Amino acid sequence: MTIKVGDKLPNATIREFIEVEGNGCSIGPNAFQVADLVKGKRIVIFGLPGAYTPTCSVQHVPGYVKHYDALKAKGVDEIWCVSVNDAFVMGAWGRDQGAGGKVRMMADGSAELTRALGLELDLTKGGLGIRSQRYAMLVDDGVVKSLDVEAAGKFEVSGAEPMLARL
Repeated sequence: MTIKVGDKLPNATIREFIEVEGNGCSIGPNAFQVADLVKGKRIVIFGLPGAYTPTCSVQHVPGYVKHYDALKAKGVDEIWCVSVNDAFVMGAWGRDQGAGGKVRMMADGSAELTRALGLELDLTKGGLGIRSQRYAMLVDDGVVKSLDVEAAGKFEVSGAEPMLARL
């Protein structure tokens, strides 16, 4: 069952590759509980099929990096990119995308969060396994305030510009 507006975000373990040690985090992959990270925060979460894939690398992530200041000005505390990739890949991709300090590159390597959201995408026939659908959501203190899921093969509603228009 797919999560919907008004639902509480499910808890899951996600990982982030930390570049600089501090605030109780060591360098390298660190595990976090979604429930702990969303408390008291307004977060834009966008999910996508995979790191280094064409639309994800050319449009999706760059749009959120570019519009970081505008999203912050609209009251967004954090921006997360969630993908069914490991933390090492997400960390390297974030460096390549210039996402540091703007978009948190969250690894959902086993699709734990993606499955709990009901937003998994089976790309096994193409050799990619279980991935995430392309989506964007606004979460306020753990509650989904908006959710836009792309139709197959589309990139129309989950980018930074449509999110800005909704805020």
